[in-house]
Amino acid sequence: MPVLNEVAYIEAAVASIFAQRYDGPVEVLLALGPSTDGTPEVVAGLVARDPRIRVIDNPGMDIPIGLNLAIAAASHPVIVRVDAHTELGEGYTARAVETLARTGAASVGGVMAAAGRPGVQAAVAHAYNSRFGLGGGSYHSEQAKEGPAESAYLGVMDTALLRSIGGYDETLRRGEDWELNFRLRQAGHVVWLDPALRVKYWPRSSWGALGRQFWATGVWRGELVRRLGARNSLRYFAPPALVVDLALCAVLTPLLATGLIGGWIAWVLALAYLGPIAYLALLVVAAATSTGSLADRIRFALVLAVMHLSWGLGFLVGATRGARDAVDTSRTES
Repeated sequence: MPVLNEVAYIEAAVASIFAQRYDGPVEVLLALGPSTDGTPEVVAGLVARDPRIRVIDNPGMDIPIGLNLAIAAASHPVIVRVDAHTELGEGYTARAVETLARTGAASVGGVMAAAGRPGVQAAVAHAYNSRFGLGGGSYHSEQAKEGPAESAYLGVMDTALLRSIGGYDETLRRGEDWELNFRLRQAGHVVWLDPALRVKYWPRSSWGALGRQFWATGVWRGELVRRLGARNSLRYFAPPALVVDLALCAVLTPLLATGLIGGWIAWVLALAYLGPIAYLALLVVAAATSTGSLADRIRFALVLAVMHLSWGLGFLVGATRGARDAVDTSRTES
């Protein structure tokens, strides 16, 4: 488990691990980054209460580096990847290990069930769970069918296979799970989705943190497109296409309004407005078919817009100039 500034969530995350009924030895490796919110003190208390917990120092704080340090220190043949913002569902570990053995897969994942406290976090969780939110990843849908998958959420993995492909790519700061599963599939291994596996995920709880998270995620997805090209799913290109269309409309509006562009060319160029109109209609439909008060519905639509536009803008930056040193600061800033 990579850990950085998780004082509000780390105890519940670790408790969900030890609540698992698993007939076998378990160790919990916490890759602890340089937290400033009291997380190290909470972790020290957890370690004092249970000797199965070990702390792996991760001074660079990057998730892939911390994961690799923990994997290198692991003692057992199965790795269960957990985030500090998650809580494993009942029977998760035993079911995942059984599925790993039954299918011969290299990596097994389940469904991300986002949850949130009232307000912004609840709206963000709703967006994660909605078909309007994250664009079709099978692990966001409780209606998903069991079988081979493009990627696995978190992942329960064969330790030897994980080490054989070099673990996580430490040059990536986001998208490391997708890239790891891509390499596993390229090496001829199977990545498996088992929707019976459920993980509660607590998303960001402020507008600023949400925007920073999705901008950074978009930047690193753009970097992955630079590296892997057409091997990325088409759904990743929808948000940046929307951002480009909005920018085009912003340029066209004064030119069309003042008559600097007229005639049939103006009519052709005006088709660019269909994109933003369709997107606005999608937000209206999403809000109208949602649940809760009017404020909840409006908040949900705004969350969708922040997610999509931040991700799309980040993607364009990453795809055009590379991710460089882009960092997700949503865990380190308020």
